[in-house]
Amino acid sequence: MMPWYVWLFIAIAAIVVALVAVVLVRTLRFRPAKEKAAEALPETVDARRATETLRELVRCKTVSYTDPEKEDDAEFIKLEKRLPKLFPAVFAACPFQKLGKRSLLLRWKGRDSSKARVMMAHFDVVPVEEELWSKPAFEGIVEDGVLWGRGTLDTKGTLNGALCAAEELIKAGFVPENDVYFAFSGNEETNGDGAPTIVNYFKQNGIAIAMVCDEGGAVVENVFPGVKQSCALIGIAEKGIMNLQLSVKGKGGHASAPPPKTAVNALSEACVAVQKRPFPRRISKAASELFDTLGRRSTFAYRMIFANLWLFGGLLDLICKQSGGELNALMRTTAAFTQMSASKGPNVIPPSASMVANLRIMSGETTKSAAEHVRAALPEGVELSVLYGMDPSAVSRTDGEEWERMRRAVSATWQGVLVSPYLMLACSDSRHYGEVCDCVYRFCAMALSKEERGMIHGNDERIPLETIAKTVEFYKRLLRTC
Repeated sequence: MMPWYVWLFIAIAAIVVALVAVVLVRTLRFRPAKEKAAEALPETVDARRATETLRELVRCKTVSYTDPEKEDDAEFIKLEKRLPKLFPAVFAACPFQKLGKRSLLLRWKGRDSSKARVMMAHFDVVPVEEELWSKPAFEGIVEDGVLWGRGTLDTKGTLNGALCAAEELIKAGFVPENDVYFAFSGNEETNGDGAPTIVNYFKQNGIAIAMVCDEGGAVVENVFPGVKQSCALIGIAEKGIMNLQLSVKGKGGHASAPPPKTAVNALSEACVAVQKRPFPRRISKAASELFDTLGRRSTFAYRMIFANLWLFGGLLDLICKQSGGELNALMRTTAAFTQMSASKGPNVIPPSASMVANLRIMSGETTKSAAEHVRAALPEGVELSVLYGMDPSAVSRTDGEEWERMRRAVSATWQGVLVSPYLMLACSDSRHYGEVCDCVYRFCAMALSKEERGMIHGNDERIPLETIAKTVEFYKRLLRTC
């Protein structure tokens, strides 16, 4: 009779072999399903005209500020008055309404008005530091196949793409099957009331919205572990946002005779304490579908991880914590300290100090739960207050005809790309549309390099002329199916 420890060894070995077998089988079966290739009929675009109309939009200095007194209303009015001249066929066929100071709406009537689809964009832009730009930010300079200007990527480029596409289709006599609304806001960058005003109009008038297309993901490369193929990421949800202020009161005085601990010391300890207590991982529906779609097309090692998150979830979580960046942000609520305030003089110990943390909140959590998590990490004596907060957006469907409509338009425009749902890490106007629609898709209709993505809200924002035309092509394909 064998000793008990031999039986134990055999049992452990059998469990290990069974576990390895399960992991390998699940990995081998974790393959992409065959998808029907999108029909890619030729689509002509007046590329020269699209470039000229975008140049004119860029030349409107529609910079939005949290302080409205800094805004130049004349520039916003200039853009509003310029639109009918740039897109005469659209304004002749589509009744125009100005619902609020920063809310513009056009209705393209279809054969059936029982439901409608919305093409969104915002025409306000963030401020620029002109001295740091290589070219003027608001002159619409075209040079070496590139159009320079603030808003070319975020998001006058998509506003221009949608209206250029409609202009060409209307001139060709096309009528959509269902109503199409072009909804443009002028204070998205400041979380203004432009988009909510339009959403309220839809609610008050009982307009059924079947699908919404707004800014968000793009056609990108090298953004998912082990996947070399270009990916078109369509946001089906976005994280919430909250600004928290941490403040400490202490004794001020002269810096020549400092106490053992100042307000700044205490605040620094609080910052470290929050960073050492990251939010727990939470794989949302959007992230889960991203992992399922692109994980199946990754290398064998990564396929093994994503096919067996029940086993390797902890390993993935560790990788995310160590690497930070987008992958980590897909897995949890994040807290980034962005602003600090203390003494007004280098030789003065401040009587108080404060720090602001910007949180991006994961689906399934709330501003309240996120604030409590941070509060639990703070040392005694540190006060916490909420400056601003908004819960995560609703999560859109990916199991119906509206998702297929988007997927086919993307696949036909950018042949060979992998189309995947995506969790948008930033905030957009589209979050407001969750009240009236369960198919809100965030896709900026551009192929963007890492360098180009870095220009959004940065210096030297610019767009290749071929990208301008490609954006129009996408919207023509999408509108033809509406």
